[in-house]
Amino acid sequence: MNNPTILIVEDDSSVRNLIATTLRSHDYSYITVQNGNDALAAASAGECGIMLLDLGLPDMDGLEVIERIRSWSKMPIIVISARNADSAKVTALDSGADDFLTKPFSVEELLARIRVTQRRIEDSGEQLNSSVYENGELKIDYAAGCAYIAGEELHLTPTEYRILCLLAKNAGRVLTHTYLTQQIWGSSWDNDIASLRVHLATLRKKIEKDTGSPQYIQTHVGVGYRMLKHD
Repeated sequence: MNNPTILIVEDDSSVRNLIATTLRSHDYSYITVQNGNDALAAASAGECGIMLLDLGLPDMDGLEVIERIRSWSKMPIIVISARNADSAKVTALDSGADDFLTKPFSVEELLARIRVTQRRIEDSGEQLNSSVYENGELKIDYAAGCAYIAGEELHLTPTEYRILCLLAKNAGRVLTHTYLTQQIWGSSWDNDIASLRVHLATLRKKIEKDTGSPQYIQTHVGVGYRMLKHD
């Protein structure tokens, strides 16, 4: 894989230096900024392929940075934040973040998240097959990268779409937490499983009429998830 230039948006010098040192030692080029306005300027220059974003910035909340960038760019954004509540993760993901890494974090986990993001970037550039998946009112057009429920397009984050495709391509099979997290993030850390649950919760809200009685994604407690088949 060709390593993209990574934009580090972090006002804490110790965390910023840790990330920069880690990236440098693994042959990544990077740019560092310390506030939201500089992050927007650097992102608009088009020189960076991935953003690592802290939410607690001195001039604006990182969520505003995400929302403003999403108005014109699909640049992958990995949030790195001390906000560890599920609600904070859901808000960031719903705003358009691709991934959420909670502080404190290990450099191995950070590198794994970056590698998975790189693979997703490369996969999105390849020609997908033109097949369409249909299951009841759910439809996935793999070539277009879109999903629909009852004819209405679903507005999914990249990670939600990836999870949905994994479940759809294995409909009827129980996919374990380990399998899903390995496929999505390349690892199975405790944070990965917690993030998976957050993504599944938001995905269900978008495709299920009643999340209390799901018709498409079934939970197997302590094991994983399964896509139910419909005529």
